[in-house]
Amino acid sequence: MPAMLVWLAARLGSFRHALRGLYFLTQEPNARIHLLVAVLVLVFSFWSGLSGHDLLWVLAAIFLVVITETINTALERLADAAVPEWHPLVGKAKDLAAGAVLLSAIFAGLVAIFVLWPKLNLHLA
Repeated sequence: MPAMLVWLAARLGSFRHALRGLYFLTQEPNARIHLLVAVLVLVFSFWSGLSGHDLLWVLAAIFLVVITETINTALERLADAAVPEWHPLVGKAKDLAAGAVLLSAIFAGLVAIFVLWPKLNLHLA
């Protein structure tokens, strides 16, 4: 097999692993909540005629939350596999990762307040 085909097959394999990871993420209860809120926010964003600039802020907030939730879930699974019994350092690591998700969700909330709230008031008035 030519080297280019081997390289391409390896890249496609990596892509399949990444897609499988995203599928696993959709099975997580908290991730499902984040994804549902993301869909609702995107529907409202398009319905309200959000500008391209504001839409970028909304998308950045959504992706940040999904990315931190993905990393948090991966860390939790890895920690559970490495140390099945409770350990204070593992507990702290999990709490820190959950804190990162919380911070990204707070950022997303601030984006919603500054970008989406004025649009909501306009449509309700």
